[in-house]
Amino acid sequence: MKSFKVFLLIGSLTLFALLVTPELGLSQPPPPPSKPTQTPIDGGLGLLAAAGGAYAVKKLRDRRAE
Repeated sequence: MKSFKVFLLIGSLTLFALLVTPELGLSQPPPPPSKPTQTPIDGGLGLLAAAGGAYAVKKLRDRRAE
């Protein structure tokens, strides 16, 4: 029984090697990725800077009021 299990394991590995290995050897590498789309961050960055400045001014005024 043990010899049958060893024979089955070796047979399975051999079958796997014969069926899968040629596919891996003949496959082509994927094409290189294309350039990413350039998105403008100017408007959003300006709004975040203005909101941060307004928040800082509010905090300074609140601190002086105490």
